[in-house]
Amino acid sequence: MQIDLQTVALKPLRNTFKHIEKRFGDKVATRYQEATYDLQPTHNFHYKPTWDPERELHDVRRTKIVLKDWYVLKDPRQFYYGTYTQARARQQDAIEKSFDFIEERGLEHSLSPEMKQVALKTLMPLRHVAWGANMNNCCMAAYAYGTALNQACTFASFDQLGIAQYLTRLGLAIGDVEDLKAGKADWEKDANWQPLRQYVEKSLVTRDVMELFVAQNFALDGLLYPLIYKESVDGVWATKSGPVLGMMTVFMADWQAETAKWVDSVLKTTAAESAENKALLSQWATDWAKQAKAALAPVAKIALGTEADAAMADVALALQERAKKIGIELNF
Repeated sequence: MQIDLQTVALKPLRNTFKHIEKRFGDKVATRYQEATYDLQPTHNFHYKPTWDPERELHDVRRTKIVLKDWYVLKDPRQFYYGTYTQARARQQDAIEKSFDFIEERGLEHSLSPEMKQVALKTLMPLRHVAWGANMNNCCMAAYAYGTALNQACTFASFDQLGIAQYLTRLGLAIGDVEDLKAGKADWEKDANWQPLRQYVEKSLVTRDVMELFVAQNFALDGLLYPLIYKESVDGVWATKSGPVLGMMTVFMADWQAETAKWVDSVLKTTAAESAENKALLSQWATDWAKQAKAALAPVAKIALGTEADAAMADVALALQERAKKIGIELNF
């Protein structure tokens, strides 16, 4: 018997959806474009929100920032649901292997009692900071305008929840449930943590969604993550105790480097559209960064002791360099 295989070229009836064609022309669109552009509902709502009757359900007036087209805030990572979940699944596999490697060999016991105490005192209250970041990004996802920004904020909220869970797992690996409770007690009552707690709580009631974006994703995360996961975990702590804590927190370091590219892209595009936008972003960035730096100073002392001031100066300088590349003025 002979099998004759032939190929048949099928010409598609269309290259993409009409609304994508209007933006990018009659050509094959990327998955990101089809999963992102012009998906924001704009018409035929039943009624205005009873809790905010002056605005539509999806309303550009929820921020003082003005953009002609909110879809210019595209994600340079090209994350939509498919690519996002695939990327995070790979990272989760990697960190699971790190935890398994450490626990199978008992490497968590190689940490000195002093190093364990410093790590637990520093990292356990940060579970609650990550929860606040989760809530803030949920707020941005709900009230910001345009799917390009909304979906990326949704992904950031998921990430922050994952970070809180990884910190919990770290606490249970090198400590126990009592250490988690102690971290919560420090967050609620320890004077060293109250400035940061006040910052988080103030951000939770910030209503301008783009100001909240600056406060959470640029100012606080832009100082907190380099301070804790670069200067402390991968810097001073690694010198004293080796790579164990770094292996347990590798996701946080990698996540910040990746997410900063998205945050910077959003702010750079926004600032470039108008002088008014640039002035607003500069004002917000300076105001919130000053508060974040002051709030993190006591935390840096817990993590780094006598080396805290130098580390804070380094991360502050790095954030100023980011702001300069973005095109906003940051003075703090």
